[in-house]
Amino acid sequence: MKKVWLITGCSTGFGRALATHLAKNNYSVAVASRNIDDVRDIIETYPENTFAVKLDVTNYSDIENAVKVVTGKWGRIDVLVNNAGIGYFGAVEESEEEEVRRMFEINFFGLARMTQEVLPVMRRQHSGHIVNIASIGGLRSFPAVGFYNATKYAVDGLSEALAKETAPLGIKVTIVCPSGFRTDWAGRSANTSPIKIDDYATTAGANKDSIRGYSGNQPGDPARAAIAIVKAVESAEPPLRLLLGVAALKGARVKLAELKTDFDTWEDTTTGADFPQP
Repeated sequence: MKKVWLITGCSTGFGRALATHLAKNNYSVAVASRNIDDVRDIIETYPENTFAVKLDVTNYSDIENAVKVVTGKWGRIDVLVNNAGIGYFGAVEESEEEEVRRMFEINFFGLARMTQEVLPVMRRQHSGHIVNIASIGGLRSFPAVGFYNATKYAVDGLSEALAKETAPLGIKVTIVCPSGFRTDWAGRSANTSPIKIDDYATTAGANKDSIRGYSGNQPGDPARAAIAIVKAVESAEPPLRLLLGVAALKGARVKLAELKTDFDTWEDTTTGADFPQP
């Protein structure tokens, strides 16, 4: 039997690509978006196995209603994809608290609330798969997106703990860590702090301009990413972390090397911090 998928943030990017790919391949797909009109074309093209769900992940009532509607229609939720998210550009010192808190509400707390609402359904089924869209920026940090990195590190940490809690219950967890893909993340889905401090021009400023500059020309293909995500979910042993994109793999390996250098260089200091062993 084809799985029932619930995907948040389907108006653009990974969510739209994934929903479209699944619909083409006859999966049952709840296509969630803050604005139903943004996904109406998907529903009209695949009316037999898709339906639209109005969902703002910062609104608890929307979350509760979405889960009720999906289970009411199909009786189950096999895969939850927490894809809804936004970006924000600014050096740490430049960043505005209101915007940062809004980003955390969407990227982390919204994801956490969705997960908590779906878990009882999956526990009753004794099966399920939660796919959390994080970022290579949740494994390795970059200037100009420090607070965005923080939201994705939070997603990674939560997801790893969740995987250990739910494995005995038949519920799997995968953290998707993409590098640059041709989505709206670096375009309209990311605000920029109006505060500019000249001392950060060559670090945060330069990286912000670089990311904004290649928006629309990133090497990552959302359609191929959708295929990769489905492949991981359908595999007998899905990965906890799925890197997507050459830059993601390179970046993760750089981070591993940096960690090893610090761990090895400071090994004596590290082990010397314990009480002496008898």
